[in-house]
Amino acid sequence: MVDVTARSPIDWSTTAAANRRRRRYAANRRLQAYGIAAISVAIGLLAILIISLVATGYSAFVKTEITVDFPISSELVDADDPASGNYRVVVRSGLEELFPDVPQSDARALGQMLTNNAQFMVRDAVVADPSVIGGTLTLTVPASDPIDQLNKGLVARDTPEDQRRVSNQQIEWFDELEAEGRVSTPFNWGLFFNADSRFPELAGLAGAIVGSFYALLVCFLVSFPIGIAAAIYLEEFAPKNRWTDLIEVNINNLAAVPSIVFGLLGLAVFLNFLGMPRSAPLVGGLVLALMTLPTIIIVTRASLKAIPPSIREAALGVGASKHQMILHHVLPLAIPGILTGTIIGLAQALGETAPLLLIGMNAFITSPPGGILDASTALPTQIFIWADSPERGFVALTSAGILVLLGFLIIMNSIAIFLRQRLERTW
Repeated sequence: MVDVTARSPIDWSTTAAANRRRRRYAANRRLQAYGIAAISVAIGLLAILIISLVATGYSAFVKTEITVDFPISSELVDADDPASGNYRVVVRSGLEELFPDVPQSDARALGQMLTNNAQFMVRDAVVADPSVIGGTLTLTVPASDPIDQLNKGLVARDTPEDQRRVSNQQIEWFDELEAEGRVSTPFNWGLFFNADSRFPELAGLAGAIVGSFYALLVCFLVSFPIGIAAAIYLEEFAPKNRWTDLIEVNINNLAAVPSIVFGLLGLAVFLNFLGMPRSAPLVGGLVLALMTLPTIIIVTRASLKAIPPSIREAALGVGASKHQMILHHVLPLAIPGILTGTIIGLAQALGETAPLLLIGMNAFITSPPGGILDASTALPTQIFIWADSPERGFVALTSAGILVLLGFLIIMNSIAIFLRQRLERTW
């Protein structure tokens, strides 16, 4: 046996010991520097992303409107049937009264100052108030996309006329309207309350927001109870053998499967085999539920494992059955972690695009869906549609849509953090 007390004490004052200490301290400082550098790079890249989105998309949160006095002649609009009036001529007459000296050859360019749907807005206003027939209707309507871009400074006035969509004459007309106080730039509430449109000045996210809500609702109603039930069985009841090990491995693998694979599965099973309606939030929600289910199972099992064994033993010791022990004691204590993981999983599902594209949730839908069986889009697919559109106004709308999507993701993650801190218990 070696007598450890016989060893000579270490002399920490030697040069070699001092060098070793310096190397250790230097290694610690390097490791800290690497961590700070990694965090700085991540924050810097995130800042660049946010700044670029804000710089590109801020203009979509305001819109250009022009106030015009439209003469509602009884010759053009019948008081008995105001919906069938010749409102195209009404709009043209209103513009011609603002610029009476415009030659007929420039009438088309003058009409392009307002959105193409101006005639329908005038029609709806007259139908709502037929008393204006025979008089004048003062209405503020959105400007066309080129004029909107001009007002926001996105069209350079010094650019040669043949290289921009706004002519010199239209710029002069716009300046006259602005001098008369007929041009306004209010907040673009239509971005949130309008559905999609082929005209950037009228397009909005209402249909996509409602479609995403329905899809996430279906996803939650399917994946949440099934995921919790599967996790409880695997953690509390399933025997530990090679079959359950195989199931656990496959669940972990499913959590890492690319989302487009789930889209192909939904296309083959839900659409082609079961014949469910294409582009419906029901199908989108089921596909997202397949994606979210492995995450919920893994999170629920981790939450159940975190409950101290003494809770189970105490419940069983006072005579509770196993299912009473799980439902009355273990599961309530695991709920904070389960809810946190579920909300994070739903937030991830909200941003998925590929599976929804494969099941057709990228159709051109001009009204919000009335239910889970109606054709719809979703926020990520709506952003994809706008990104593929040639009009310049959709560039800002694409960035604005991304900002709105990021806002919803931040809200959902904030709710998860709040629930975790509010409901979490320590032992």
